[in-house]
Amino acid sequence: MTPAPDAQLTRLSPLASLIFASRWLQLPLYLGLILAQLVYVYHFWVELVHLIEAAWGSQAALGQLTASIGYKADAVPQALNETIIMLVVLALIDVVMISNLLIMVIIGGYETFVSRLRLEGHPDQPEWLSHVNASVLKVKLATAIIGISSIHLLKTFINAANYDLKVLMWQTLIHVAFLASALAIAMTDRLLAAGHAGR
Repeated sequence: MTPAPDAQLTRLSPLASLIFASRWLQLPLYLGLILAQLVYVYHFWVELVHLIEAAWGSQAALGQLTASIGYKADAVPQALNETIIMLVVLALIDVVMISNLLIMVIIGGYETFVSRLRLEGHPDQPEWLSHVNASVLKVKLATAIIGISSIHLLKTFINAANYDLKVLMWQTLIHVAFLASALAIAMTDRLLAAGHAGR
């Protein structure tokens, strides 16, 4: 008869218990990421308020927007144009995607490496969390990073006149490197999964 998990836990040596309990050292890291999430939420609303104010004709808000997105033109814009709106919206999408990445790291990392969240049956449990492990989390993070890199690259191409050719080339090469890395991670995980299934 297999002993109960509680009984097995009490038989851990003091050193093993200390090593196992050391996983809780990651807790302040996840709490810090939650604070970083709050900063992103604040930044999102500041940029959104500036966009709305600029749409209503505020020159101060327009100046703050053009400075924050790095927009430059021969003449200072007197009103919102399509390029500025697109760059600001892409910057907002970028914040949302980074925020999604933070959520995946906080929830998935805590569930995988620290302690169970016991969300089974909860109506708001994320679908991906039901089968999360280190490999799944790694692929999801790689995919999220590619999405963020794509937004950055699109912002750069829209505002390409204000960037040096070398900057454009390096951003494109870095994005391709992210794609290749994610592909390699996915293929490695698939090979490992096929190897385990064949045993």
